[in-house]
Amino acid sequence: MPDVKSLEREVAAFTEGCLALERALASAVVGQQATLDHVITALLAGGHVLLEGAPGLGKTLLVRSLADAVDLTFSRVQFTPDLMPADITGTNVVVDDPKVGRTFRFQAGPLFANLVLADEINRTTPKTQSALLEAMQEGSVTVAGIPHHLPDPFMVLATQNPIDMEGTYPLPEAQLDRFVMKILVPFPQASDLAKVLDLTTGSHVQKVARVLSKESLATFRALVREVILAPPMRDLAVQLTMATHPSTPDAPPSVKKFVRHGASPRGAQALVACAKVRALRLGRAHVDSSDIKAMVLPTLRHRLILNFEGEAEGLASDRILADVLQSRP
Repeated sequence: MPDVKSLEREVAAFTEGCLALERALASAVVGQQATLDHVITALLAGGHVLLEGAPGLGKTLLVRSLADAVDLTFSRVQFTPDLMPADITGTNVVVDDPKVGRTFRFQAGPLFANLVLADEINRTTPKTQSALLEAMQEGSVTVAGIPHHLPDPFMVLATQNPIDMEGTYPLPEAQLDRFVMKILVPFPQASDLAKVLDLTTGSHVQKVARVLSKESLATFRALVREVILAPPMRDLAVQLTMATHPSTPDAPPSVKKFVRHGASPRGAQALVACAKVRALRLGRAHVDSSDIKAMVLPTLRHRLILNFEGEAEGLASDRILADVLQSRP
């Protein structure tokens, strides 16, 4: 039987660590509370994040601040149409070795960091996107037939601009499915924009405090997997995932009419993992229905593939997922 007192201490430490991390990020990133919450949740769930929003909303600042607050290495890649796979994975270069003469040595690319900002990921070609896909799924890259393991932890935070779609390459469904969350970054309110101006146009430079060690992050991630998922909560996650498929008999009418393919099993896994993080952040060692339902939109919105009629109507996945949630009281 587990030690209840010890578990309570671990949950309390988890909650305090998350609050400290949230405060540290909020000191630099203003007016994006929901975005901060979801990024922290994805980090603790061990997944990658797709951030969608207009330029200038602080997405790059958020990733840099996260790396500073958790003592993680940071790398930024600006994706462009001429970017090649070797530009991000690294390549073998010829070096002169005094003992063996000329030889090949692997020179690591920018993917070899704990947090990788893939800026405007949809501007690069499918060939480079596929190289990133291997890194996201396997935690390693293969160069000249030799695998090279990436640092642990490894997290990709990719951004894309929903406004300017000219000269872009839409992400394939297989790569979208590797992101544990798709987070929509909104434009700030007027009061938040005023705070941004105060922080960024004066002489004071805001520094993000280091509040979490890499070891603490590993401990917190391990604790997430210990959170109890009772059979009714597991079944709820299954029902919500299945309700996104038009072939499910009791799927909502909007799903049957506008959806071509629903969420994958990875979607259900992401839904449960993020629900466990939310439960711990609220001081509980078990998942309840509010945790599951709160994570439906960020974890499933990018996994729905609309049919021609849905695309012609200009429907957003969030509207369909709202119908899914209403169908499962």
